Amino acid sequence: MGVSTGKFKAFKQMNGTMKRILILITLLVSTNLSFAQTQIIHRDAAIEQMVKEISAENLEKYVRDLAGFRTRHSLSKNSPNEGIVASQKYVLDLFKSFEPQAQGRLSAFIDTFTVPADGRRIPQDAEMGNVMATLKGTDPNDDRIFIISAHIDSRALDVMNTEIDAPGANDDGSGVAAIIELTRIISKRSFPATILFVVVSGEEQGLKGAAYLAEKAKNENWNLVAMLNNDMIGNSNSSETNINDNTRVRIFSEGVPAAETERMAAIRRYTNGENDSKSRQLARYMKEVGERYVDQLEVKLLYRNDRFLRGGDHTPFAQQGFTAVRVCEMNENYYHQHENVRFENGIQYGDLPEFVDYEYMRKVTGINLASLASLASAPSEPTNVGIDVRRLSNTSTLRWEAPEKGKAKGYYVLMRETDASMWQKKFYTEETSLTIPYSKDNYFFAVQAVGGGGHESMAVFPQPITR
Repeated sequence: MGVSTGKFKAFKQMNGTMKRILILITLLVSTNLSFAQTQIIHRDAAIEQMVKEISAENLEKYVRDLAGFRTRHSLSKNSPNEGIVASQKYVLDLFKSFEPQAQGRLSAFIDTFTVPADGRRIPQDAEMGNVMATLKGTDPNDDRIFIISAHIDSRALDVMNTEIDAPGANDDGSGVAAIIELTRIISKRSFPATILFVVVSGEEQGLKGAAYLAEKAKNENWNLVAMLNNDMIGNSNSSETNINDNTRVRIFSEGVPAAETERMAAIRRYTNGENDSKSRQLARYMKEVGERYVDQLEVKLLYRNDRFLRGGDHTPFAQQGFTAVRVCEMNENYYHQHENVRFENGIQYGDLPEFVDYEYMRKVTGINLASLASLASAPSEPTNVGIDVRRLSNTSTLRWEAPEKGKAKGYYVLMRETDASMWQKKFYTEETSLTIPYSKDNYFFAVQAVGGGGHESMAVFPQPITR
């Protein structure tokens, strides 16, 4: 549709405020949303400030310190200045240095466990440990737990070589550095729910530390809402293709849950919900919230649990039925991953600190912080979320009940077309049901709770209401 010359002149003569109002009205009309349905996206000043506090210089120092232990192989020998035990003590000491600022809410320790020989990567029984820092939630009635993790162990080309240099600057010194920096910043604040900052060991020997922790969480009935695994978040330059890109990061999430029951499978097939698992909802949440607070970083949603035929520390949690995702750099450099430190044919091999992009790390750490802080501040998800299918209709009615933890001020009904990866529209209501003029044949829906501070819970995919 064309714009007449007279209307264009009138628009040019408007002041800035009037122009913005006219543009907003035009957008609302074009997207078929009313003012009542549209909400200004909430930006928490406290979260904005925390993201600004992330220091690329701090991240670089942590990475260089970790690489300075020469090797952090899970089976390396005990030494005051080298090996896995010394590096774990380094992280523990940093965690403990943050305890005073948390006013008694932060406690750090090393959770040790024995890994039996497996005939593969554990030749004999071995003692390992996960370095843990627990930031206790302030609401005594809120037992929710959020885990953010990375693995401290490193390796060279031969995964069984415990003596060779294995600096592990990016894999996964970058993830560990992010966990340290997040603990430093987040522990100054308080949240209703509990946050666990975890640095696991044994990843390269078969995800041993993560498997131990996931099994412990399952056996002790933790109300573990989400697990964010950060593994290799510091490389922005790819081998072979020579791509330089520090503006994108991947989040991997499973579609069909690893722990899916027969009933869950039946409902998934009935609703075509294979792209709406809880892990997919967490990945979408991190994209929306992360990009809200961090500039110049696009979150790419990868529709697989991990890289092709590979795995990470989130996998044992998914296998135990928990919601878990992997955060990982967009482009990997195989000259600097699982390689011996050497110079050969004009190429420097090895996972060395000089190949880490610390500004990129800062941004990736930021999306983790924003997502984690927002989740821990929000109420839990709405319960008994359903979509009414008792009659054929070109409208869609969704119903739900209040969250079990925290208090919801209102709710968003989310909507996207069936071929879209992200939610495209949000409809706000303070009721526990909403009818919208969109056919359930053509769209997918979900519901999330919104707390008094404007923080959103994760979205819940609705189940059919048949009677």
